[in-house]
Order: sequence, then structure tokens, then C-alpha cells
Amino acid sequence: MKVLVIGGGGREHAIVHTLKKSPKVDRIWCAPGNGGIAAEAECVPLKATDIDGVVAFAKEHKPDLVMVAPDDPLALGMVDALEDAGIRAFGPRKNAAVIEGSKSFAKELMEKYHIPTAGYAVFEDSAAAVDYIRKNGAPIVVKADGLALGKGVTVAMTEEQAIEAVRDAIDGGAFGGAGARVVIEEFLTGPEVSVLAFVDGKTLKTMPSAQDHKRAYDHDEGPNTGGMGAFSPSRFYTDEIAETCMETIFKPTVAAMQAEGRPFKGVLYFGLMLTPKGPKVIEYNARFGDPETQAVLSRLETDLYDIFNAVIDEKLDQIEIKWTDNAACCVCMASGGYPKAYEKGKEITGLDAVFESFVFHAGTAEKDGGLVTAGGRVLGVTASAPSLDEAIRKAYADVKKIHFDGAHYRTDIGVK
Repeated sequence: MKVLVIGGGGREHAIVHTLKKSPKVDRIWCAPGNGGIAAEAECVPLKATDIDGVVAFAKEHKPDLVMVAPDDPLALGMVDALEDAGIRAFGPRKNAAVIEGSKSFAKELMEKYHIPTAGYAVFEDSAAAVDYIRKNGAPIVVKADGLALGKGVTVAMTEEQAIEAVRDAIDGGAFGGAGARVVIEEFLTGPEVSVLAFVDGKTLKTMPSAQDHKRAYDHDEGPNTGGMGAFSPSRFYTDEIAETCMETIFKPTVAAMQAEGRPFKGVLYFGLMLTPKGPKVIEYNARFGDPETQAVLSRLETDLYDIFNAVIDEKLDQIEIKWTDNAACCVCMASGGYPKAYEKGKEITGLDAVFESFVFHAGTAEKDGGLVTAGGRVLGVTASAPSLDEAIRKAYADVKKIHFDGAHYRTDIGVK
């Protein structure tokens, strides 16, 4: 079977690497791919958002399945276009991907169907938003309504921080059209947990829990990034909490999307906060999270190609999905300056000395027979072990073997 994977980051490398283990998959393309993916798949020079180009490629090369991984092409309707052209595609259609593409839609959905989440208000006028912040005080959370590469959230500890975030988004255009509307939320406290689930429109099967580290620096300090590392399983997500989430959040969300005429098929990501009043939804994503995917898929035993097909054919209830008892840790190595300005083209060395981990490439490119940096997040060094502490130790032992000018990584992934 032939598979085309859309995207070019660490998440896509993890998906390609996992699909390559399937005895049923004998050819994989990845558009656009990256320097590391090129060792496991044929990279295609198409942007992930080039819907017409992807459809044309699929018509010509006839993959048995197209897996659309990133948020942008999902929100733009790539799955719709592929299916309309008679091509099997994995991922939610545009009207379901809106659960991530619009935070205000997600909040209104949760309010309507009584799914626990933070209190909120939505604004397009900065003056009204500032009045709301003055009235409610800080800490408070400001979110760009649309897709902002994981960087559109400000956890403001002061009113001034919140007001600055609102003005940057609405008046300053910091996130383009994605920030023209903002969602202002109640500040919640408690451990964060990421739970990803395969969903076929009706049936939902969760993956092992994980935890992402969004802030750029140790101790959760610095600006929000797309994610500086992740580990699985969460230290806090007990079987009892999982059962509560299934009954109050996971199943109700799938049923709500069905009721709204937006059946969700693909991977649905639940960003949760385990508050003193119980689990609440912080955010939904309409796809595999990054870097949680690198950690979670490292634990998958069942053929991923079979799972994708079960989702597409709405037969998820007929497949058993097995996971190892191991833990996994992914440490992201980023370019100096990320998530703000950073330089590209730095030579990467030491990868041949890595033995205890698998290195997923996020922002790399081939140059003169070697690899150079080509993005903010560059590598995801991912290790598995019987215990989480051992997985963390193995990942960091290999991180220290890899070098590029300006390399930056957090030293506390998995500790909290």
C-alpha cells in the first residue's frame, strides 16, 4: 500500500516512522517532509497548505491513503477536497476541524453541551476586552481565536500583561486574522494533561496520556512555544480521572459534534487541566499534537495503517488498539532565539552517536550531504524505557551528544 503524509515537522516524522513499521505499507511520500523524513520517505516539494497541488499529486500517483497531519490544511478543507476527488483521506473535514480553528466555536460548543471548561468571553473590540480585564482582574488568559502556531495564548499574571496581549492581537495584528477576535478565559490551576484520541465520528478510543511543555525555558518560564518537549504517561492521570474524562468530556464532545452536523473523524486532542473542581478542557486540537505524538506513538503496538483505515471506514469499534507499558520522553532541541527570531542553516553534528533514543526531525534540511537547521524546533530526541525516569535519563544522555550552533533545550522535561 502507498501512503501520502502531509506536513514536514516532528509530528509528521513520527507518523511516517510509525507507518513504516506496517508490513502493509511499502511506499510513503511526505509533502513537504524534512531532512530526517527524507531517510524514511520520498519527500515531495509541496507546501502542506497547497490543496490543489496535493490533490493533483494524489490523482497522479494514486496513494491508497492520504494522512493530513497539520492544523492549517485541515482548517482550509484539504480532506474535503481529497474526498471530493475520490481519494481516501485521514483527518477531519473542514466543518469539524473548526473545533480547533476557532476557539470561540469550541467554547460555545462546550457551553451548549455542558462540557466542563473555563469561564470565558469573546471580543473583537479591544476597548471592550480591556474593560472586561479591568473588571475581572488577573491572573487571566488571553487567546487568539484562530490558528497561531501554538503561540497565540498569553497566561497573564497581571492586568497590564493581559491588556498588552489583547492590543497586540486585535489592534497590532500580531497573529494576523487569527487574532482579530480573542477569547478571554478564567485562569485555572492544576496539572495539565494531553489526551489524544482516535475518533471515527461515533466511536472514540483514547491514546495513553501525555504532557506537553509549552514555555520556552525551564520551570515553565518564558514565552509560549509550539512545545519544547513531552512525556507519556502523565504522572497525574489516574484510571479514575480517565473514567471521569470519558463520561464528562470525551464522549460528550464526540456526541456534540455529531449533533451539530459536524461528525469528527481523525485524531481529536483534548488539552485538559485537572483542577480542584475536576477535569476541564483548556483546548481542543483537530489532529495529533506536537511533540506529544513523538512520545505517544513510540508506545503504539497496533498497526497505525490499520487504525487509520478503521477511522475512515467508521469501524473503530472493530479494532483493538494495543500500547506498550513503557514510558516515553521527547526533548525538543530548538534554534537559539526560538520562538522569536532565530537563524537557520546551522550544521547539525552528533546524530550518529545517538544510540538510546530515536531522533525525530522537526526543522532540518539536507545540505552538501549533511544536515542543517531549517526551523525553530529542530529535533525531538525521544527515548522509551520501562520507567519514566529512565526514559528521561536516556533522552537527555543523547541530547548532549548532538550539537548545532545556538542549540537550546529545556533541562526539565518530564520533571513536573
